[in-house]
Amino acid sequence: MGIGRAKEGFSVFGILNKCVTPMGRRLLRAWFLRPIIDIDVINNRLNTKFNSPSSSCTSSDWHTFLKCICSLLHINKIFEVGISEHLANKLQHMSIDLVEKANSSITAELDYVSNLVIGVIDVQRSKEKGYETLVKENLCDELDELRMVYEGLPDFLEQVSANENASFPFSLECRKAPLIVYVHQIGYLMCFFDEKISEALLIGLQDFEFAFSEDGEERRFYYHTQKTRELDNLLGDIYHKILDMERAIIRDLVCRVLQFLPQLTKAVNFAAELDCILSLAIVARQNNYVRPILTEDSILEIRNGRHALQEMTVDTFVPNDTKIRSAGRINIITGPNYSGKSIYIKQVALVVFLAHIGSFVPADSAVVGLTDRIFCAMGSKSMTTEQSTFMIDLHQVGTMLRHATSRSLCLLDEFGKGTLTEDGIGLLGGTISHFANYDYPPKAF
Repeated sequence: MGIGRAKEGFSVFGILNKCVTPMGRRLLRAWFLRPIIDIDVINNRLNTKFNSPSSSCTSSDWHTFLKCICSLLHINKIFEVGISEHLANKLQHMSIDLVEKANSSITAELDYVSNLVIGVIDVQRSKEKGYETLVKENLCDELDELRMVYEGLPDFLEQVSANENASFPFSLECRKAPLIVYVHQIGYLMCFFDEKISEALLIGLQDFEFAFSEDGEERRFYYHTQKTRELDNLLGDIYHKILDMERAIIRDLVCRVLQFLPQLTKAVNFAAELDCILSLAIVARQNNYVRPILTEDSILEIRNGRHALQEMTVDTFVPNDTKIRSAGRINIITGPNYSGKSIYIKQVALVVFLAHIGSFVPADSAVVGLTDRIFCAMGSKSMTTEQSTFMIDLHQVGTMLRHATSRSLCLLDEFGKGTLTEDGIGLLGGTISHFANYDYPPKAF
């Protein structure tokens, strides 16, 4: 994920996260952390379409658009990446809801901000000139004059150095002639290479004052002289004069741009949502996911369901069906070790979870009833709770028994295994009996 942040690793979020903007990644993570049960919102996400071949989910135009909107949050990068002139035409191939959001987000105010920023910012200049600068030429005469002086400084200092060397009262036997250099925030200094001036020679150079030395591929010794002091008074710290003047211009620009903060925020939020939807669509297309059908009924029907992670780690994956309606809501899965029991119940949970964030699911078809909670007692281990696996399972099952409703999905994997055989059988049997006595029990595996 980056310096200072933990790597995501091999996870469902890691697979589905194809976002190209930071705010898109943050929003997608928020969707994962807070699944929803509003069927209209879920269907709006699922119904977003990119029908035209020219507006493929992997279109560089869409990614360019998202990166450009993202740059609105970083003034020094605004519009560094251009938007294709055909992008607006591609909106007609998207779902109506998303087009309406785009039309309401990409407003005349944004066009004004775009022209305002483009009229001031010139990102290419820093790449061409080799130093940090953002403000365009011909915007401020004083700034342009300072830049001209700064860019001609090397040749000017070379000429001044030659004149100074010729005026020394003695000849210097140096491998490399002394040179007047400009050091940011320090000023102008006479630089001698390889050897420091001896005390005997300094007697004849009354205006020389040693400043500091520098080690590297070649040793350098810096001195203040009468000429360097004159240059300090004449030119000053010219580079930081340029930066200070640019910062003042940028601050004024920021103040003007911030007047349109609501419009910018709306555009950024739209870009984040579009980025998430594109990310989910890309993965769905690559991995042959299908659109789930959400229903208010407490049912679950999955045909040829697959585990989103497991299918990527094996050569062949055997899909499985799931069908839960008003009857058969408590399912007991049996089989030998390493037969895929745990993978099966986890894949059911993943299909339900992905449907509730508005993603397509790994199956041939899926009808998913709205689910209020997914409870798991999967024998998880924790190094921080100072509890055994069995104790953690007991807490998880206790929470499950207290809060599960007919819309809940309950998963128990080898519950009771961590204690005596008789006690484990009793606990599991009591849990099943408790669910069976519900008038309308939760979906349980």
